[in-house]
Amino acid sequence: MLTLSPIARQVVQSILERKVRPGDRLGEQALADLFGVSRTLAREALMQLQARGFVEVRPRLGWFVVEPSFEDAQQTYQARRVIESGMLHEAGKPLQAALERLRAHVAEERRAIADADAATRSVLLADFHVCLAECLGNRFLISSMVDLSARTVLAAALYQSASEAQDSNDDHAAIVAALAAGDNEAAQRLMRAHIDALEARLDARLSGRASGRDRLRDALAPSSARSVQSA
Repeated sequence: MLTLSPIARQVVQSILERKVRPGDRLGEQALADLFGVSRTLAREALMQLQARGFVEVRPRLGWFVVEPSFEDAQQTYQARRVIESGMLHEAGKPLQAALERLRAHVAEERRAIADADAATRSVLLADFHVCLAECLGNRFLISSMVDLSARTVLAAALYQSASEAQDSNDDHAAIVAALAAGDNEAAQRLMRAHIDALEARLDARLSGRASGRDRLRDALAPSSARSVQSA
């Protein structure tokens, strides 16, 4: 399910480690030089991140990591609470194939947590909600959840001191179990509690950031070669 390229994964990893910050500029040539690849491959990685909602193009300025304000972060969770609760209310009982896909996704999250792969883990945990929308088959909900899942990761990078990954994985497993039992009311309660817990960890005091080309190079360069070679 996770298809980020090695360059894109390293950028996400560095965002999660607070080495690359929301609002940082990501130059195509700078990335190409850091990773020892063509500018075309660097651009493809940025386009992949743009499609996932992690970066944006600012006219005449270039590529930047999306930078949600604290209010944006709060509203992201508020929107998710309304959309995902309503999505589960209308779900009916998912088909067995959809349930198997959701269980497989939860298992993939668990493996990433065990492997201490922060980038894959965090994107998978956010992608669970996209996967849920896909399994319910509403293309408008899917588009909304792709955007909201990326904003959740970025909000966490700016305003959360730590991510309780195993707790989130357990929450996802419980939601899938409720859906499998046909208890959509329980699934809604579990989803609301899950989102409430995530929003409760937001802290506006954590948003301080120091930017600069040298810091960006230090953030990406040391592990980039290993990331590309091991892919």
